[in-house]
Amino acid sequence: MKTDVEELSPTRVKLTIEVPFEELKQNLAQAYREVARQVRIPGFRPGKVPPRVIDSRVGRSVVLEQAVNDAVPELYSKAVAEQEVVPLGQPEVEITKLDDGKELAFTAEVDIRPQFDLPELETVSVTVENAEVDPDQVEEYLTSLRERFASLKNVERAVQTGDYVSLDLSASVDGKAVEDAQATGISYEVGTESMLDGLDEALAGMSAGESKTFGAELAGGNQAGETADVLVTVNTVKVKELPELDDEFAQSASEFDTVGELRASTRKQLETMRKAGQVGQAREGALDSLLEQVDIPLPERIVEAEIEQRRQNLQSQLDRAGLTMKAYLDSSGKSKSQLDADFEDDSRRSVKAGFILDKVAADAELQVTGEELSAFVSEQAYRMGVAPDRLAKQLSDNGQLPAVAADVLRSNALRLLGEKARVVDQAGRPVYVGAEEAEIEAEIEADDTDDDDES
Repeated sequence: MKTDVEELSPTRVKLTIEVPFEELKQNLAQAYREVARQVRIPGFRPGKVPPRVIDSRVGRSVVLEQAVNDAVPELYSKAVAEQEVVPLGQPEVEITKLDDGKELAFTAEVDIRPQFDLPELETVSVTVENAEVDPDQVEEYLTSLRERFASLKNVERAVQTGDYVSLDLSASVDGKAVEDAQATGISYEVGTESMLDGLDEALAGMSAGESKTFGAELAGGNQAGETADVLVTVNTVKVKELPELDDEFAQSASEFDTVGELRASTRKQLETMRKAGQVGQAREGALDSLLEQVDIPLPERIVEAEIEQRRQNLQSQLDRAGLTMKAYLDSSGKSKSQLDADFEDDSRRSVKAGFILDKVAADAELQVTGEELSAFVSEQAYRMGVAPDRLAKQLSDNGQLPAVAADVLRSNALRLLGEKARVVDQAGRPVYVGAEEAEIEAEIEADDTDDDDES
């Protein structure tokens, strides 16, 4: 077999493959067997029709077509391996010569991985947020915790922003009640502006037992878009009361006996979260830096496939939500052209990032272990709510395990990027990502051990 490679662009090649007919003997024999099983010729049992009879009764061309169709994928794979071509996607194959008994020739055009170099990873600089937690941040977290244990208390006064009110609403158009715009006992936080336009303004100054009518445009139902007269009645006015931040609260809201212990634990948890944030920022920042520094020609077909996949994913999400594309565009404030531009920008970035991470993995000779693959499948199964064994079998049956392994390998490359980059926080202090990640994992394991001991 003879193979010539022509570079059509930095991301696409054309292979011209010439094969002596002698190399197709096995494929021809297999093709005769296949045709013999399919045809019905009087005097011969299925599968026992001799080649000469098939040639005369069915035609040699049918056998040749079958043999070539079987042989080309194998010959193509052999050619790309010999020429050290790394293809992306399926090739466009064209049979250019089929001389029975002498030669088969065909061409295969295919996208390939672009060639590029990366700077030394140690030269990549990234700045991340500080990990320190100040007292105000601790108190902010504790306040949010108190919010979860808050209670509502009736007050005898006019409605104010931040109050929680129980409402009855009744809408009418031209004096006729709108059937699907009647509601009682609605709980609403005043000031959120999350219901009808004009409702917050109408509630200002009202007290429990009072009613008022205001105009509003109906947002849904059969008369959506029409202006209605809305009668609002305030049933109750309540304020949120937070529990006192004391030892009693610490005991009811946590496993600690004192508020001091709760505060100290809160600080530690927030610092761990911020350190974890630093790790993520370091990785993404290092990748962003390489995306800016490295110029990579992108295969247009791969980019177009990524764009189309994003379109399909969005459409599937809208279909599941019962929404139209127009409704989505209206709510997002985007035009169709803006959405298309976003798809293209995001797709180009994604494809380029994939090439960079693959290059990092190849240069560092990273590998995916069976344990890593199992852990990834288990995590995905947990998120999907299915058994890991079931998901693993599904991925294997669908031939998706290589793609899963590629995703894990890219995750490993991204982790290596964060560890190799020169990372400092906003105060200019060095951040050792690998050490921070090990510390976080140790803390998580320690917490799990403590939980097990307590149980």
